[in-house]
Amino acid sequence: MFIAGNYDVIVIGAGHAGVEAALASARMGCQTLLTTLNMDNIAMMPCNPSVGGPAKGHLVREIDALGGEMGVNADKTCIQYRMLNTGKGPAVQALRAQADKKLYQHMMKKTCELQENLDVKQLLIDEILFENDAVTGVVVETGEVYTCKAVVLASGTYLKGRIIIGENTYAGGPNGQRAAVKLSDCLKKAGIEIMRFKTGTPARVDRRSLDFSKMIIQPGDDEVHNFSFMSDVKTREQVPCWLTYTNEQTHKIIRDNIERAPMANGIIKGIGPRYCPSIETKIVRFPDKQRHQLFIEPEGLDTEEMYVQGMSTSMPIDVQMEFLRTIPGLEHVKIMRPGYAIEYDCINPLQLKPSLEFKKISGFFSAGQTNGTSGYEEAAAQGIIAGINAALKIQGKESLILKRSEAYIGVLIDDLVTKGTNEPYRIMTSRAEYRLLLRQDNADLRLTEKGRAIGLVSDERYARFVKRRDDIKQAIALLNEIKIYPNKETLAKMQELELGSIHNTATAADLLKRSGITYDRLAQLIELPELADDVKKQVEISIVYEGYIKKQLEQVERMEKLESKLLPADIDYDEVSSLRDEAREKLSKIRPISIGQASRISGVSPADISVLLVYLEQHRRQEEHQ
Repeated sequence: MFIAGNYDVIVIGAGHAGVEAALASARMGCQTLLTTLNMDNIAMMPCNPSVGGPAKGHLVREIDALGGEMGVNADKTCIQYRMLNTGKGPAVQALRAQADKKLYQHMMKKTCELQENLDVKQLLIDEILFENDAVTGVVVETGEVYTCKAVVLASGTYLKGRIIIGENTYAGGPNGQRAAVKLSDCLKKAGIEIMRFKTGTPARVDRRSLDFSKMIIQPGDDEVHNFSFMSDVKTREQVPCWLTYTNEQTHKIIRDNIERAPMANGIIKGIGPRYCPSIETKIVRFPDKQRHQLFIEPEGLDTEEMYVQGMSTSMPIDVQMEFLRTIPGLEHVKIMRPGYAIEYDCINPLQLKPSLEFKKISGFFSAGQTNGTSGYEEAAAQGIIAGINAALKIQGKESLILKRSEAYIGVLIDDLVTKGTNEPYRIMTSRAEYRLLLRQDNADLRLTEKGRAIGLVSDERYARFVKRRDDIKQAIALLNEIKIYPNKETLAKMQELELGSIHNTATAADLLKRSGITYDRLAQLIELPELADDVKKQVEISIVYEGYIKKQLEQVERMEKLESKLLPADIDYDEVSSLRDEAREKLSKIRPISIGQASRISGVSPADISVLLVYLEQHRRQEEHQ
């Protein structure tokens, strides 16, 4: 056995989960190895050329606040930015960006290569080595061994990947890459439960074959946005996307060929994503819908490839060509890469602790699509947490576990390890109970201190954060202190500025709560300090939604009482009398760390929670008398 190297942490896979895990581990001082099937495909975007969106944009901001890289890299390489849901409240507003795929990959690869404590190697891992229920290293397909103290599995959709186009299938990963075949067998041998999922992607088409005059232009926002709290980009050249629609002719072609669809003829066995269905699934599921929207998105500035968003498919290529040419603007389309489906192995996330470490294997962590999720952002969010906790374990420190009230990352991971998933999981704002607290605009206020405590937040980032935090606090305090009196002069000025009227003494904060009044409009009435735009926004949201925020904080406080009631790690649920059989089975399998987590397990009723609370109290009294 040839020992090729010894590391603290080895990360298997260099997709969005893998790079965040490796960078976090290395930045926290651990000697880290990042392995990838292909050095040219680090942080590859095999599907949609975008970052962010509803709830997903929140994850990107949270990754950034902790000291991660996705937001920083997106701001360097994205070619269009749009703030979504601007007509709704701040809780659901989200930033989305079109990425230059190749540039995104290139810059992330460079970041990884230059990172201190991090080696990047092109290796196919065939086996993970275990000893006494702990990870000890990995074996490469060429036979060499790398030893380590912790492994992060971030293999994406490559575990026994199978590409499906019509009736044609072959082993492989996204974009023509190799599949990892032996690694999946190794996991099964170690007693890890494996699931089979499926995802897909639409065709890439030649820009030169499209007629954009028949489509609706979708430009980026005039206002410059950034994902990272550290980005100083003030101007950005943006390229448009284009909107078009399917029609009855499109749908007829798909219906007439539905028996040739792998989803219908039994070729596809894996479970696909409910919230990102193929076009053939949409036609079957929504037979009365007259049209489906499609976005034609550029894959980058230096390529003619365009992505047909909304038309994921695994239909035969002749059918793909036929139905694409029924769409306005695509009548003469040339396909550069056909759409395809991919089946892959992933693990049941119920086998993981909230730290993303396997319950039964010490030092073995898992992140990303390997855990049954979909999406780059979900992967990256898990990756940074897995990398952080791998490093903390080696350092002998307590794991970082984000609560549902602290971050969308907390919601994502808690959902996975508490409820599991029977389909590719996608984060959504509706999954978060405390949406108003978990806005994208305040991610740094929620998480930067945590990133600083574990060593991921640089001095520069922290100094910038402290200034922003203090500016917000001081501005809110000032607005609550300033008194506005209903004298003749003030009332006249208010009328002139169309700020309404007051009958009694009011604070500046009271006025700011009025519809249509902003910090800048208020500054025309009274003297206020100059503030950065992002600080003004924070101040406005904090004051306007003060009552709602207070109510959510009270809800959090009530829930915290249950989260603080920890369940013994060695509890034998068979010995807890009065638990229902279903609850006993679920609790024994998932082994929640607290009453709060137990309450979110499907099949555990409020009555079961009451039984557990009684048990805990009895357990506490017994310990006191010992």
